[in-house]
Amino acid sequence: MPLLRIRTEIDDRPGRLALLTAALARRGANILGLSVQLDAEGVVDEFIVNVPPGGADAEALRRALGEAGGVRTAVVPARPHELMDEPTRALTLAARLRAEPHALPEALAELLRAAEASWTHAGTDAGGPDELTVPAGHRRVLLRRPGLPFTATEAARADALVRAALPATPPRPASRRLPLNDGTHVLVRPIEPRDLDAVRALHERCSLDSRRMRYFSAKPCPPQRALELFCEPAHGLTLVAEGPDGSLLALAHLIHVLDPGVAELAFLVEDAWQGRGLGRALAGLLLAVGRDRGLVELRATLLGENTRMRRLLTSLGGRVRPSDEPGILEVRLRLDGRPAPAPARLTRP
Repeated sequence: MPLLRIRTEIDDRPGRLALLTAALARRGANILGLSVQLDAEGVVDEFIVNVPPGGADAEALRRALGEAGGVRTAVVPARPHELMDEPTRALTLAARLRAEPHALPEALAELLRAAEASWTHAGTDAGGPDELTVPAGHRRVLLRRPGLPFTATEAARADALVRAALPATPPRPASRRLPLNDGTHVLVRPIEPRDLDAVRALHERCSLDSRRMRYFSAKPCPPQRALELFCEPAHGLTLVAEGPDGSLLALAHLIHVLDPGVAELAFLVEDAWQGRGLGRALAGLLLAVGRDRGLVELRATLLGENTRMRRLLTSLGGRVRPSDEPGILEVRLRLDGRPAPAPARLTRP
């Protein structure tokens, strides 16, 4: 019986997956494998199915999933060995790479079932959704898979394999001086526990409106435990901007989230230092840090009225989308060389 790999994007709501599986069953497709992956604009469901002789062809399956709410559906032939358990496959490839690190392109191609894989220089970016570049030290691996766009989950899997086989602890960002629009230089460095009193003072100097834009309420300062989390690497990375007099002018956060390959951005800039290019400098620095750490996407949650931050992030390539909460927007910035796709128009069953 023909073995097929099917990928389709769905609206991430309860019951959507059941509609897809029912649509496949009605066409006689037997589901042998299922993987749920995250991407910039939703959830991608991947199935491996076999179809009895004379059963539905690829186009019929594509139409059936479209009627069940799937979009951007791809149906391609699959091979029997692709039914291997994914964690087993990844562990096997990691063990191979420890013995043969030069075989990284081939291992990544096997992990993501890419048609082509090759070393490339560090400045190369993916040319489209069917291409993916994976950082590996001072070089990158370029993967191509026509007809099956790579997802954010797959990009994170590839980066995790590189880090498992070729471990390297992300370096602590070095302190650096950044020039602002008026020629002033500020010192930007990772936060330290000794900064917590200065962080409280920064919050006290910020206006109610600035604090509301950052925290969605005019709270005077986060609680002690939240401030302590700013200093913990497991929570993410927090940078502070230090003025000429040694006071803290701004905070910039790169916060770990549950989605693989993704982190959240957040900023607080003292009112007197807004409009001078400090926020843009910090955002650019966090984007560079995110790429160095193998992230594929950064996200920021904003009040809809926060036009200054929205303009800043969209000027850096961010794509704005509504959230589930009224008055709240989400901005997503891709770091893997591809723009975030426009929100899909999903077919309602």
